[in-house]
Amino acid sequence: MFSFCSDPSTIDGLSWLACYLTNGKHMAFWGSFGVVMVLLAITAPAALMFGFGGAMAARSRVLPIRWLGKGYSAMVRGIPDIAFFLFVPFALDQGFEWLRHKVKCPDWDEPIRQGNDFVVCAAAKMPLSSSPQWVHETYGFFLAVLAFAVVFGAFAANVLFGAMRAVPHGQMETGVAYGMTDRQVFWRILVPQMWIYALPGLSNLWMILIKATPLLFLLGVEDIVYWARELGGAKTSIFAYPHPDWRLYYFLGLLVFYLSLTKVSETVLARLTRKLSHGQATMAGEQQRKAAA
Repeated sequence: MFSFCSDPSTIDGLSWLACYLTNGKHMAFWGSFGVVMVLLAITAPAALMFGFGGAMAARSRVLPIRWLGKGYSAMVRGIPDIAFFLFVPFALDQGFEWLRHKVKCPDWDEPIRQGNDFVVCAAAKMPLSSSPQWVHETYGFFLAVLAFAVVFGAFAANVLFGAMRAVPHGQMETGVAYGMTDRQVFWRILVPQMWIYALPGLSNLWMILIKATPLLFLLGVEDIVYWARELGGAKTSIFAYPHPDWRLYYFLGLLVFYLSLTKVSETVLARLTRKLSHGQATMAGEQQRKAAA
């Protein structure tokens, strides 16, 4: 980045450190923090949508749909996260390629499963081998986000299902007595009030999601854990910026990053809890009423 960085062997001290922290690999390292934040920004609402759909299905009056909702929550929560994270992207990738293969190569007469290999025509590959590198990276990130959303959506479904049941049933009966339809009761009475009951569980899920982001490394995404291990490892003379094993310092930096992120999250969630508790028949709501009196 700096003009004096053209020959690292001729510099030392702070100049060497400035060049080291701004070389190409370190810029990728700094960018990987953005990857984590984008993952959280996309996965959280996606998992919430999966969870809301699962909770609605679990309380459906149609038996097969109710089984589907409860089965989704129970199955995903009963499987170790790391096993599911490794399975879902692999299964989704093959599923997408199989569908594209059926559409783009209908005349293919060879088996797709050939021993341990999964073979589709070149036109059905996801992404195409001729695609630029950013397309491959974006596709891998998309599969990772989908895997996170499916897993945490199952936990969110269980939380939201319990929150829906926690809303006093008498309020729904009152809505029916006033002539509301079941749909109106659901969207105007149940859903607005369930969030205060769901927020403690959703807050815990958000914290767990933050701690789970290093699993991106296992899914092939070059995240902050990947770069911390690569850049912190001992460098020999074949590298432009040789140094001893600095992984301890890199991972201490990640520790500070994650602790700061969780602290900010706790502050935001505490304020949101106070806002949602206002006027609610909950312990926090009662405390607010007593304080105002």
